[in-house]
Amino acid sequence: MAAYGRPQLLLLLPCVCLCGFGSVLGLKAPSGPAEPPNPPVLRAADPPVKDAPAAAAAAAAAGASQPRRATGWKLSEEEACREDLTRLCPKHTWTNNLAVLECLQDRREETDIAPDCNHLLWNYKLNLTTDPKFESVAMEVCKSTIAEIKECNEEERGRGYLVSCLVDHRGNISEYQCNQYITKMTSIIFSDYRLICGFMDKCKEDINNMRCGSINVGHKDVHSQGEVIACLEKALVREAEQQDHVRPIKEECQKAILRVAELSSDDFHLDRHLYFSCRDDRERFCQNTQAGEGKVYKCLFNHKFEEAMSEKCRDALTTRQKLISQDYKVSYSLAKACKLDLRKQRCSLDTNLPRAREARLSYLLLCLEAAVHRGRPVSGECQGEMLDYRRMLMEDFSLSPEIVLHCRTEIEAHCSGLHRKGRTLHCLMRIGRGDRSTAVDSVCQSALQTLIQSADPGADYRIDRALNEACESVIQTACKHIRTGDPMILSCLMEHLYTEKMVEDCEHRLLELQYFISRDWKLDPILYKKCQGDAARLCHTHGWNETSELMPPGAVFSCLYRHAYRTEEQGRRVNPAEQLSRDCKVEVQRILHQRALDVKLDPELQKRCMTDLGKWCSEKTDTGQELECLQDHLEDLVSACRDVVGNLTELESEDIQIDALLIRACEPVIQAHCHDVADNQIDTGDLMECLVQNKHQKEMNDKCSVGVTHFQLVQMKDFRFSYKFKMSCKEDVLRLCPNIKKKVDVVICLSTTVRNDTLQDAREQRVSLKCRKQLRVEELEMSEDIRLEPELYDPCKSDISRLCPNVNFGNAQMIECLKEQKKQLSQRCHQRIFRLQEVEMTDPELDYQLMRVCKQMIKRFCTEADARNVLQCLKQNKNSELMDPKCKQMITKRQITQNTDYRLNPVLRKACRADIPKFCQSILNKANEDSELEGQVIACLKLKYADQRLSPDCEDQIRVILQESALDYRLDPQLQMHCSDEISRLCVEEAAAQEQTGQVEECLKVNLLKIKQEACKKEVLNMLKESKADIFVDPVLHTACALDLKHHCAAITPGRGRQMSCLMEALQDKRVRLQPECKKRLQDRIDMWSYAAKVAPAEGFSDLAVQVMTSPSKNYILFMIALSVCVLFLVGLLCGRITKRVTRELKDR
Repeated sequence: MAAYGRPQLLLLLPCVCLCGFGSVLGLKAPSGPAEPPNPPVLRAADPPVKDAPAAAAAAAAAGASQPRRATGWKLSEEEACREDLTRLCPKHTWTNNLAVLECLQDRREETDIAPDCNHLLWNYKLNLTTDPKFESVAMEVCKSTIAEIKECNEEERGRGYLVSCLVDHRGNISEYQCNQYITKMTSIIFSDYRLICGFMDKCKEDINNMRCGSINVGHKDVHSQGEVIACLEKALVREAEQQDHVRPIKEECQKAILRVAELSSDDFHLDRHLYFSCRDDRERFCQNTQAGEGKVYKCLFNHKFEEAMSEKCRDALTTRQKLISQDYKVSYSLAKACKLDLRKQRCSLDTNLPRAREARLSYLLLCLEAAVHRGRPVSGECQGEMLDYRRMLMEDFSLSPEIVLHCRTEIEAHCSGLHRKGRTLHCLMRIGRGDRSTAVDSVCQSALQTLIQSADPGADYRIDRALNEACESVIQTACKHIRTGDPMILSCLMEHLYTEKMVEDCEHRLLELQYFISRDWKLDPILYKKCQGDAARLCHTHGWNETSELMPPGAVFSCLYRHAYRTEEQGRRVNPAEQLSRDCKVEVQRILHQRALDVKLDPELQKRCMTDLGKWCSEKTDTGQELECLQDHLEDLVSACRDVVGNLTELESEDIQIDALLIRACEPVIQAHCHDVADNQIDTGDLMECLVQNKHQKEMNDKCSVGVTHFQLVQMKDFRFSYKFKMSCKEDVLRLCPNIKKKVDVVICLSTTVRNDTLQDAREQRVSLKCRKQLRVEELEMSEDIRLEPELYDPCKSDISRLCPNVNFGNAQMIECLKEQKKQLSQRCHQRIFRLQEVEMTDPELDYQLMRVCKQMIKRFCTEADARNVLQCLKQNKNSELMDPKCKQMITKRQITQNTDYRLNPVLRKACRADIPKFCQSILNKANEDSELEGQVIACLKLKYADQRLSPDCEDQIRVILQESALDYRLDPQLQMHCSDEISRLCVEEAAAQEQTGQVEECLKVNLLKIKQEACKKEVLNMLKESKADIFVDPVLHTACALDLKHHCAAITPGRGRQMSCLMEALQDKRVRLQPECKKRLQDRIDMWSYAAKVAPAEGFSDLAVQVMTSPSKNYILFMIALSVCVLFLVGLLCGRITKRVTRELKDR
């Protein structure tokens, strides 16, 4: 406490000061009974009596102001005060002058005493405090204390400095009697500012300038005297809150004011203004609190915002608190509790700072908080005091002069009337984290950050009273397992943000506080404790972690989370020395998971993306929508924002739990299908992959599905956003697909490379095995939603809105809808769909709908089949009794698609690669590369099959197609295209049948004469022609004649019309009895063929030859042809002999 100067500047007015006061006040030595010429003295050799301090003080008081008489002079005997004494003071105090003095000067403000009594008391106190006899009393009562306190022992005797020094060091006095004596003296001195040594000299000019009262002799009322100091104190705190110092208080007076406040810090009686303002409130709130050691002050501070607290007392307490914020020593309990800790932590030895700043409460708190966070020992008593004052700073913004000075505009505009319980501060924090339209000034923002750093509510949520009250119910339910005051309470609240347990008021207060905590990593004590070593090692924070420096917002944490997820870089392993420790990484992940809920909790993101947020995402105000919006507009963002959003998205791909809202929404799916992956401490993209694979499970809800799909869409923008794909294919991408960034383009590039290597039978695949496996996963995921394939989605947007407006994108439903509406698609979309189908038919695993609908059937029938032959396997088992109807329907759809174009049937294409250009080149010349041939090539091959001119492999494939299309007319695109009207007119019932068994084709054959359209009639005739070549392509006839075939034609090899010829011969053979149905059907076919021969005669010799060879009467026809040839030969031979004979006769002439 000696730091403010020597005793002669401060407290008691000894003999030297008396002259000063006399000259200032114009006083003469008082006369009369109050001022005796020879007062008696207590000798040093006098033995101590019971209650020595009181006796010593009383004796000294008597000796300093009364004439020599046996009974001693008493204030109660003076006529001027007798009436007031009788009215105001208990009778037992009358015999003790100091008790009388204390009673009269502590009277209530509304109670007046006589002017003569007031004057008598003033002269008595003045003489009392200036009498050197008091020094001798002090030397007797405080003998051992004086010896212990070096400064007081060295003071010159006889000048009154000894008592001043003892008052200065009274906090260190442990001797009871001495302490009581000095306390009594202090109460007398502090009743009038003119009795405090040096105060008058230092502050006379400021008292006049501030108009804080008169210093004339006539104004000696005890209350007005306390008001003078109160006025100066208010002026001092007001000066710190104003930018323009119109009437600045002199520095020496400032020190004197703070010194007076410091010396009155242990007993609230000594702060006369506060004592009189809060006397009733003390009785109301702190009746059982003993005076001394600042206890009454603390009690009143705790009740400052109670409704019953008087405004006058509240104002006086606020002024006192503001003085404490300027100089922590004004708080007796804080200065005493933390004295040793301040010295131990070297909080007062920073030579770069002015002494005034070191005394500030905020500096003390920051210094000691940094020590606590670094694990250095700070006493529990000191930490308890720090907690009280940190709470005090958070409750009342006005205790921080920087807030009052720099945030005045914001408070008046947005936060007026919210002064109590920290509500104003939270109001400022709310607009501080708002958008630019309501954002606070940067200086105010800095002041708020400094206050949060000083109060450090992250270490104990109870410091923030507004938060504590708002979140009490949430803490009691969601966080009851955590010890009260534990820093993990805030973490627990963040984990329950936007959940059912969270209440709206708590949500707002929590986000307001977390906004500022996120800008200084030290404000999260657990993070700071676990990561301070890593930050110093990896982020070069040497010097930054000291209290005297301000941290760049979010810089250290950004550095930490970059190192937390950096395992590989440019294809090489990262040095373990550059990675975070395990404990630190866990904390970084915890905070990332929590702060990802709100973009404002990421300082770097908010700073760089402020413009883009306003431009693209102003309407996205719901939880988590802002980041999703930025990701959706990634290509449109400015480069700085794009980099930050890209980095965060890349982290999400590695650890999807950063997206806490998505994880909460997907909790049922995770528990049911992904719990093994979710339990892994380190997520490497497995959880998101699992969610994608189970995207259509019954546990999946809309929120989860939308969130997973959104992340898949974002991943398409950059292959780095797919962690597993990035790690598996990074080297392949750099080598084979450089300068390609979009994931879809990378997938196409790598897939093309793999396909080319496979088709060319390359000795070694250029794409690594690890990458090929992950590439397959990515291709399968992309096939589920058209939006994941921009090359397909963009050209088809208009078609989607026109043809499939109410169809869901997921489960490949939109792709399936476009396939079904293929004929109505725009040209570009149609081309893309055709290419997609071409890829799917080559690789059926990429056909999402087929694989989903037929999943169980594939397991039943095709477990041993190669992945690329799955559709072929399903087609072979399509008519099995065990086949699922839905799967059968899906297989039929794919067969219909395949028969529209030979390019969509890879097996046929391979088998007929020589036949197609040989027989159907004219069709290929007219074909468009990206549109279907509508079955023309297959129809061409069918005709050649009937002519028996195809190669064996191609003939086998065409036979399969003919057999399938004979059962279902929809598998013959030419027939369906030309005969749709005739079918709806002639064969309605057959077409409506659920199971297609060739009845529609039979109906068309039977009604051949009724068909009006020539194109349709031609197709039906072609069917008849094809059925002559193979009975298997005529399912109705084959079914009717199955037994006869078995009995009569079992030895005949199928194909090339052989079995049909066998049946025709059996029909003509009267010895053979065919089944009635078979006989009837055969006779019908003969009639049809006869009609066909008439309607469609052979167009050339080749057609004629084919008709003869395929005719059931082939042998008869051939016999008749041979007979005709023989007859012609004989006729020619005879005619030739006659001709030759005539010629010879002519020659002989």
